[in-house]
Amino acid sequence: MIPLKLLDRVAVVTGAGHGIGKAIALAFADEGAKVIVADVNAPANEETASEIRKRGRKSLAVPTDVADPESVNQLCQRAVEEFHSVDILVNNAAIQISKTIADTTPEEWFRQMAVNVGGVFLCSRAFLGQLRSSRGVIINLSSVNGFFAEPACAGYCATKAAILGLTKAMAIDHGQEGVRVHAICPGYIDAGLAEGYFQSQRDPAQARVEAGALHALGRIGRADEVARAAVFLASDDSSFMTGSALIVDGGFSAGLPPKMGVSPCI
Repeated sequence: MIPLKLLDRVAVVTGAGHGIGKAIALAFADEGAKVIVADVNAPANEETASEIRKRGRKSLAVPTDVADPESVNQLCQRAVEEFHSVDILVNNAAIQISKTIADTTPEEWFRQMAVNVGGVFLCSRAFLGQLRSSRGVIINLSSVNGFFAEPACAGYCATKAAILGLTKAMAIDHGQEGVRVHAICPGYIDAGLAEGYFQSQRDPAQARVEAGALHALGRIGRADEVARAAVFLASDDSSFMTGSALIVDGGFSAGLPPKMGVSPCI
């Protein structure tokens, strides 16, 4: 029997109510982890926790706004009260505002920065003491848009590039404390933010086909494919990795730049 990679480890996953975050939470549970799921959408968050419990693993659902320091502190407190320690933190929660800077209001800009980048900062800061004690792992969800931009996606691209820089800084600052810090950079994934874009198009199926054609593998990815990458980074299989950005994009970023106007962002 193949041993479970995350047996009895305690993981916190933000943005776990849907999409990539939910897939990661379920994949961690399948590998033996106890999972605290955190999402601003309380019903969706509880649904993820319920699915984990049905799989025979322990889970705690904590409604959380990652841009709110008090909400994040309550998440940390609940996690420690319930499971006494934390081994893995996945900073996945994000929002997407598809506009140029000319069209973006200051309120939209600051909110996107607060959730996408501020959430990584606040959650990492809140859980750092626990992760030092457990010699744990932080996984930040960035994007291939952290490396290159797409049209009408200025704020989102800025946040994903910032996450890459923050990942490297935290890896350097806390490596000798035993804390490893990774980033995952997905391409088009048929879930979450990309799913919202596809559904907004006149022909969602055709939009998926066009997006898939931008990838070397000829298709867009699935949330569970990103989740398996997260399991690898959270486990001892990546024990000599930190500060790196793992690209999971089906070859999207390996070839020519994306065709302008195919999608606002990933």
